[in-house]
Amino acid sequence: MGNTASPPAPGPDSLHETAVEFPDNKLLIDLCGEYDRNLAEIERVLGVQIVRRGNLLSVLGEEAPAAEATGVLNALYARLEGGKDVDFADVDRELRMGADDEATGGLDGDQLEMFKGGAVEIRTRKKLVEPRTDAQKAYVQSLYAHELVFGIGPAGTGKTYLAVAVGVNMFIEGHVDRIILARPAVEAGEKLGYLPGDMKEKVDPYMQPLYDALNDFLPGKQLAKLIEEKRIEIAPLAFMRGRTLSNAFVVLDEAQNATSMQMKMFLTRLGEGSRMVVTGDRTQIDLPRGVPSGLSDAERLLGSIPQISFNYFTSRDVVRHPLVAAIIEAYEADG
Repeated sequence: MGNTASPPAPGPDSLHETAVEFPDNKLLIDLCGEYDRNLAEIERVLGVQIVRRGNLLSVLGEEAPAAEATGVLNALYARLEGGKDVDFADVDRELRMGADDEATGGLDGDQLEMFKGGAVEIRTRKKLVEPRTDAQKAYVQSLYAHELVFGIGPAGTGKTYLAVAVGVNMFIEGHVDRIILARPAVEAGEKLGYLPGDMKEKVDPYMQPLYDALNDFLPGKQLAKLIEEKRIEIAPLAFMRGRTLSNAFVVLDEAQNATSMQMKMFLTRLGEGSRMVVTGDRTQIDLPRGVPSGLSDAERLLGSIPQISFNYFTSRDVVRHPLVAAIIEAYEADG
């Protein structure tokens, strides 16, 4: 703890000390993290000092940061009591989201009510998936509640990952008969024609993030069998033309790279008993100059239809390395 770089100490009159008792010593060790790295991060971000005395953690600092640090510690300990792990990303999430009213981002009143019910979890064959931020919880609730859902925001916010997890859950629960994952095969600096192999081998690198997500949720042999049986399809967006997608969970990823015509074509594939999810990042459009993004058009044209759910994410919802959030914020500030 002594190696932690801290802001200048506040004046003695403004110091506030709060002692919090954590009865389970093993959970307290997990809360502190290896070499107390979790405590050190809370100290660094909030400008407080945390001292451990047996099963007590004393937080010393100005009143507001000390109260926030106490709230973060209690939230992380409650997570451990619930049988879940606490890693560095969880600490970062609580620091960015836990005590900040602005953490609700672009959520509307109905969405705020949706996640106030508590934990939201998605069961798959390989793991239990837990949305980490309020916006992610509301998004997952929307995926179960609506037939057509948009997830819009920067990379690393879990838009596609959570959509695929819900799709796998609905598939193994028997709510849909198949999963269809699509992406526009837009060349972001590379030329498809110059890649080796047949069309599948040319296109598969564009689809790899979707394979990666599926591999997280389904055993390898089962996934291969389902793909062979075409109960799970991963294909370029153009392959959707002329089809009616019934009793399926359908995800369009990287939708900012779909043209307006492609987006209309995709959305009108929705068939009986199906769910459709459209994810994208408006800051990463790779379409040729002058070609409008179908995602932007869909927002403009469909935003007033109550049966369609639009969900928005910000850098606060990034659940990759904490540095990713800082990078996104820097680019947003420059834009």
